[in-house]
Amino acid sequence: MRNHIRTTALAATALLAAFSLTACGGDDSADAGKAAPAANSTATAGTGKDAKDTKDTKDATDTEKSGNGTADAPAENASATSKGSTTGGGHGGKSATGSGSKSPVTCTGSNTKVTVSKVSRPINHLLLTATNTGSVPCYAYHAPALRFDDAQAVFPVLRDSIPQAVVTLAPGQSAYASIGLSGEPDGQELHKSTHLGVYFMGKSNQGSTGASAELTLPAGTTWGDNGFVTYWQSEMADALTY
Repeated sequence: MRNHIRTTALAATALLAAFSLTACGGDDSADAGKAAPAANSTATAGTGKDAKDTKDTKDATDTEKSGNGTADAPAENASATSKGSTTGGGHGGKSATGSGSKSPVTCTGSNTKVTVSKVSRPINHLLLTATNTGSVPCYAYHAPALRFDDAQAVFPVLRDSIPQAVVTLAPGQSAYASIGLSGEPDGQELHKSTHLGVYFMGKSNQGSTGASAELTLPAGTTWGDNGFVTYWQSEMADALTY
């Protein structure tokens, strides 16, 4: 009886061991089953990455070629722009060299053309225009000194008309000065004249310099002792505001 119980116990123990081994084997198979797809997935991902890298490399090569082709156009445009700028700069430089290489001189009757004309507004006014006919800039200093016919004194200068800076005339440019012939009426004696001497002042304003300009006045010009002439102005409108 005891042997039978012991045999049964051993048989039960062997059966449990078999179940245990079967269970362990089942888990390993499951793990292996799970690992395989992971390995396959990795391999697939690797293949996809390589394919993508290959495509990216090709695309990058194509893009680089395309990019170089695109870059060539701006380079040509830039070259054209640079050439245009150089041409413009050269022209500007030439102009600056042509007039800027020599120092400006004083405007006088020998390097300007001076005219006198009658204006409708303001009334009793004449307009002097001095145009630079030289090849270099000239300074129209202060106000012109005027002498009507053989008058003993020069015409009065209107100090209130001093400009902010000396008027500089590039070749071809003009300066303007207005002549108030009689000022405010106060019973003054008027003088009739036919000629006008225009004298240019130097920088120091201590007497005239260079050649003068001798002009014929508009017919019927009369002037009074309280008349005036303005300083040279760069704009005609500025000269005629006085």
